[in-house]
Amino acid sequence: MIRRLAKIAAVWAAMLCLAGSGSYLTPEPGFSFVQPAGAASRIKDIASLQAARDNQLIGYGLVVGLQGTGDGLRNSPFTEQSLRAMLQNLGISTEGGSSRANNVAAVIVTANLPPFASLGSRIDVTVSSLGDATSLRGGTLVMTSLSGADGQIYAVAQGSIVVSGVSAEGDAATLQQGITTAGRLPGGGIIEREIPAKFKEVGGLVFQLRNPDFSTAVGMADVINAYAEARYGGAIAEARDSTTVAVSKPKAADLARLTAELEGLIVETDTPARVVINERTGTIVIGSDVRVSQVAVTHGTLTVQINETPTVVQPAPFSEGVTAVEPLTDITAGVDGGKVAIIDGPDLRTLVAGLNSIGVKPDGIIAILQGIKSAGALHAELVLQ
Repeated sequence: MIRRLAKIAAVWAAMLCLAGSGSYLTPEPGFSFVQPAGAASRIKDIASLQAARDNQLIGYGLVVGLQGTGDGLRNSPFTEQSLRAMLQNLGISTEGGSSRANNVAAVIVTANLPPFASLGSRIDVTVSSLGDATSLRGGTLVMTSLSGADGQIYAVAQGSIVVSGVSAEGDAATLQQGITTAGRLPGGGIIEREIPAKFKEVGGLVFQLRNPDFSTAVGMADVINAYAEARYGGAIAEARDSTTVAVSKPKAADLARLTAELEGLIVETDTPARVVINERTGTIVIGSDVRVSQVAVTHGTLTVQINETPTVVQPAPFSEGVTAVEPLTDITAGVDGGKVAIIDGPDLRTLVAGLNSIGVKPDGIIAILQGIKSAGALHAELVLQ
């Protein structure tokens, strides 16, 4: 019996040492140890509570005080209609008159209502031009109600707009940096209606992984259960699928305190091997788990050069001929590069070194990765953006 306990203690000691070094103990016979591919992260960084979700708000409003950069009222009739309606609500009659003001712009106002938001708290608001205004710099958003998907008003926004873009225009040149037709109101929205919170009314918690993965979900449930065994004397977590991990509330636990305790637990994350390619910007992102079987790659760029050297032909003396231009075209074609490199990527560093050894630009590396994928040697998901 003592020898058996000693063996169990030795196994647990090995498991603890491996946990400290970032390794897994697989439940297969023989205790095969596998190095995890992901990194250690807190639960709060990789998952969110299903009950704690944002709600999107939207509204329509007017921005005033622009320095001649607002909507053209003839090109944007809805701006003039909104201006007349606002003035009438303020007790100003606009019948029989026409307005040509160009310091007003119609805008769409958007915001995110955070979870558990209370009355009177402030939120950030984004303002975007709806008409043909050229800039919102220096403008002030007039009181605008923000509604949710159910049509109820949850917040009201008003205040000066902060625009990061700059534009300048002269008679012969125009300079623009950034976007001047959109801006933000930091803390410009005030919450007027609360969303009924049912956080403590539910019998447990449901965590949703931001990057769905079965390995991460199972590992997260195991970490929570290991903590719950020592803290509450029993397992409380279950991985339902690759996205959700359900946690039942122990009888002696407070749900808010339990959430705070679980959010700080460290979990080894795992993600599928992916290569993300953006051909428009030439961006290539290669995951650390990407592997490439040994292949031979050559890449050459075909260059075609056309030179036009027309010659002038003069007629013979005392003849009735005329001067003519004889076209002469010289076309040459060549292939740059053409180096053959053997790429074998058992790890990310070797793969990148092999691609760099060919000496091609990002657009060439994109073509090479697509070719390796077509050849079946790229063991990863190729994502094209």
